[in-house]
Amino acid sequence: MKVLFTAIWYPHRYDAMEGLFVRKHAEAVSRYADVCVLFAKEDKQISQMEIIEQYSDQVKEVYVYYPASGNTLLNLLRYCNAVRKGLKHIFKTWGKPDITHANVFTKPALIAYYLKKRYHIPYVVMEHWTGYLPINGSYAQMSAFKKWLTNMLAKNASCIMPVSVSLLETMRDLHHIKGTYHKINNVVDDFFYAPTNNIEHHSRKRIIHISCFMEEHKNVKGILRATKAISLQRNDFELILIGTGVDFELIKKYAQELDFPQGMLIFTGEQNPHDVHLWLQNCDFLLMFSNYENAPVVISEALATGIPVLSSNVGGISDMVPDNCGILVPARDEQQMKEKIIWMLDHYQEYDNNTIRQQGLQYSYDAVGKELIDIYSKALSK
Repeated sequence: MKVLFTAIWYPHRYDAMEGLFVRKHAEAVSRYADVCVLFAKEDKQISQMEIIEQYSDQVKEVYVYYPASGNTLLNLLRYCNAVRKGLKHIFKTWGKPDITHANVFTKPALIAYYLKKRYHIPYVVMEHWTGYLPINGSYAQMSAFKKWLTNMLAKNASCIMPVSVSLLETMRDLHHIKGTYHKINNVVDDFFYAPTNNIEHHSRKRIIHISCFMEEHKNVKGILRATKAISLQRNDFELILIGTGVDFELIKKYAQELDFPQGMLIFTGEQNPHDVHLWLQNCDFLLMFSNYENAPVVISEALATGIPVLSSNVGGISDMVPDNCGILVPARDEQQMKEKIIWMLDHYQEYDNNTIRQQGLQYSYDAVGKELIDIYSKALSK
């Protein structure tokens, strides 16, 4: 089976983390099928189109970089031309796909729709976008034409695959986007399932937070305020904050203004996945306090590692974290978050690490890859 992935988010030469979850899905499928990814990206640094072919694991990746323009219409025309040339290159060097796996509406799904009409190739659409969620509201503010286009593409898809139950229900029941739905998990790297080792001795209890440091989304300031209040009562813990992003410096400055005891906060900056795994192994529980989410990969990684999770109850997190794997609190409720952090500091060791790891098995490459192959096979059989 040949599977073509199309995406608007994907790791590229200027950002190795963007759309990493899409690459992981492609790699999961590549264990059972032949996979190629088409990714067209505007580039302000070039004056001529560039087609670059490379491999990630067993996945063939075709990048088409095209000169960026300040004119929206011209940029769209250049994108369409880049896609056309990318498809021509793929058909020539790799062959015609059996099925297209589009990642989010609308551009990637439009490519898939074209291939369906031109070559009778069925397609599925995976959806990760938080814009459908009411607290974000981006989909609700879209034009009537874009909403019509999304619905048309959804009706023609063999399956729509949101990454959380809450996203599925929001798309289907709130926005009335009709189609055949099936929830698909995000993927966790195999090494997160490795036996716990490289454990360091640390005198303080360790809380870990991992995010893209986008304050409107991740509410890192809320975490800092809650832990600062706890620091006035006890100093037997430290908070490790991993990642970087648009609000990273703003949040670091805010942390300095709160004046934590020396050594209680550790900002590590961006870490590669292996380092993230090592940090998770050496921390006692994961702390998230997002205002909205779908299905955060970092929670899947914590579960695979075997540590409990304390998080706000938003998006699909309630499906990910049962009672025997952690605690959920209402979003933005800093008083309750403070109380649960204190409880978790005193009781995290009561969670069974093996039980948590079992919960995390559903996010493995093998599990997700097999599930996707089953969906493709049903689409092809029709």
